[in-house]
Order: sequence, then structure tokens, then C-alpha cells
Amino acid sequence: MSTPRDFPVVGMIGGGQLARMTHQAAIALGQTLRVLAAGPGEPAALVSPDVVPGSPDSLDDLLALAKTCDAVTFDHEGVPQEHLRALVERGVPVRPGPDALLHAQDKLVMRRRLAGLGIAVPPFAAVESPADVEAFGAEHGWPVVLKAVRGGYDGRGVWFLQAPDPDLVAELLAAGTPLMAEQAVVMRRELAAQVARSPFGQAAAWPVVESIQENGQCVVVLSPAPGISEDLALQAQGLALRIARELDVTGLLAVELFETDAGLVVNELAMRPHNSGHWTIEGARTSQFEQHLRAVLDYPLGSTAPTAPAVVMANVLGADVPPSMTVDERIHHLFARFPDVKVHLYGKGERPARKVGHVTALGRDMSEVRRRAELGAHWLSTGEWSDGWSVHDGAAVSVPTTTGDRND
Repeated sequence: MSTPRDFPVVGMIGGGQLARMTHQAAIALGQTLRVLAAGPGEPAALVSPDVVPGSPDSLDDLLALAKTCDAVTFDHEGVPQEHLRALVERGVPVRPGPDALLHAQDKLVMRRRLAGLGIAVPPFAAVESPADVEAFGAEHGWPVVLKAVRGGYDGRGVWFLQAPDPDLVAELLAAGTPLMAEQAVVMRRELAAQVARSPFGQAAAWPVVESIQENGQCVVVLSPAPGISEDLALQAQGLALRIARELDVTGLLAVELFETDAGLVVNELAMRPHNSGHWTIEGARTSQFEQHLRAVLDYPLGSTAPTAPAVVMANVLGADVPPSMTVDERIHHLFARFPDVKVHLYGKGERPARKVGHVTALGRDMSEVRRRAELGAHWLSTGEWSDGWSVHDGAAVSVPTTTGDRND
């Protein structure tokens, strides 16, 4: 006879860094995070004691993951809809459900649904031929943003066309890439509003953040978004909460936004922990990873109050030229200079532009906090201080027990 378990098991499809950090949050709650990982070297598989080897494209592997799980959720959206629906038919609590997740998997479905709700999105059109792109550009102007409807992230699957490029469009369509065209948005900056919602319907929102992008990839997140008015922040949070409710999202929802002269425009949706929320590990009373576990298990949600007036997360990206110092040496010197900066490394091999970790700094003055975070991330990436500081300078530095920019 089986005995009841004291603590729940959550299954997460995918073994990347998001699953790794979710596992770390699960430890504090006494939970088990079971991960479906492609191999033993994936970030979450390196730390989780409960790993199911397999692929999200295999229903058998998904069923093996889901066995005895109290909820199944996602490290990434790349799971076939038919498999998710098969899990639901077998009584597996998939959160978010397939109907909701489809809007994070398919950009065209998402655009059509949000537009139908009266939510501002960029002008868009499905692309079936090169002529569709040319017609869209003639109507809305150039450049035109060409997007893969499924699978693109971190700048991949996005092409900025300054003029018609029928050869590229024909090549992508011939390769089986579903495409859509969008008008290039003239914006002031990029924002992100992140919320969590439980099956019971409870919801919570974190402060709205500014996301700094380079080459289509997030490099820095500032919380709260500098200079944002209370009215605009409430609009962004309200928009994210409305989308979560309308789409019946359970778990986390990150809404990437363009701030424009005409107002807020929705860019992308993610229904899982998200890069724009990494700052919450130290910067909020409840991190996005703990909150996601609470939400998918229908626990009461935690406080999203910030722990400091200014929080900055900077991604650590693999350098074009590998540093001569080991990672351990770079961490040593970073801590010697900035003992208050927090480091999160993902157990991934370094290669150019790959996200291998992030650093977080907290304090009162946003410009100073950002300076520390960006210097720290650049140092871990390259082994070089971008402000010319020398590691030998650290020998003369007396490390204080508090800093002038700490959060009292």
C-alpha cells in the first residue's frame, strides 16, 4: 500500500537554467522538482536528484516525467500541443494548460488573440509568400520585422528587412519556417511586466522593469524601470493581469512591452520563469521561481515587495575570446572588489553570447547599482574590468562590513 507523501513533486519539462533555479527554490519549500532533461550535463540535471532523461517530443518521456507529479510545468515552451493535450486527457495537471501555452508558442495566434481583445500589438500579417512581405512593407513602411511564428528567442528567428528580400523569405518558407511580418515599432524603451496567477485565481504582480537589449538579447534588467510614472506602471501591471486572466494562465506570465509615445504595445509573452525576473531572487520578498511553484501548486502567493529601492540584474554572456582566468578566479576577484554583488552561474560551458549566468546588485541609487552589476557581469564574461580597474588594486582595498549604497 502506498503512503501519502508529505511534500509535493513538481515536474518541469526542460533542464535548463530556469529549471535549475526553480529547483533551488523548491529545496527551501521541501519540494521535489523532477526535470525532463535531454542529457546529464544540462544545468538542472547537474543539481536535481530527480531527473528523467528524455525529450519533450516523446509522449512516453513526458508520461514518465508526469508519473506521481502534483503538477507539470515548463522550463521552455517547445512541447507539442498534441502531447500536452494527451497529458491533460490522462488527468495530469499541466500548468499552464495547453490552451494558454499556445499563445506563448505561436506568435501569430498570440497577436490575433490580443488584437481581438483590444490590446495594442504592432500591425502584423501572416506570410505565405515573398509577395506578402512586400505588400506589408508597402502598406506599413520599411523596415519590416520578419519573425518565425514559432521557436525564436534571444534575437533568433527575427530578421529586420530594410527592403524586400524575396530570396530570404522564399528560403525560410521552403525550409518549413512559418513566418509573420510586423511593423517596426518606434519606441522609447522596452519594459516587462511579470505576474503570477494560481488556479484559484489569486494573482500578484512585481514592479515593472526596464529591459536593456543588445543584438536582440537581454543584457540588463533595471527594477523598477527608472522614471516610470505610477500611472504607467499600473497600466502595465493591469495589462499583464488582464492577459493572465483572459488566457487562463496558471503560473508565471512575463509580458514584454514597448513603451511608445502612444502608450504600451505588447511584444512577447512567456508563461514560465523569465530572464526579466531573475532580479527577484535577491530583489523581491518572493522570487519568481518560488512564486511559480506556489502558483502551479495553488498555494497562496507570496509578497512581491522589493527588498531594495534599486535592483539591477546583468547577464553574464560568453565572450568572443575565452578569458585566460578560470571562472573560479574571476569570481574570487569579483567578490574582492564587490562583496555585495550576488552571482548565479548556470553550469553551462562558455561560448560567444551564450547566457552562462547573471549577477545582481542592490542599493539606493540606480546608476551606482547598475554600474556595479554591469562591471561585475563584464568581468565574469571577459576577465577584464571595463573601467580599467586592475585586480592588483584590490590588494589595497579594505572591504567594509556595509556599503554606502546598501539597503537599510
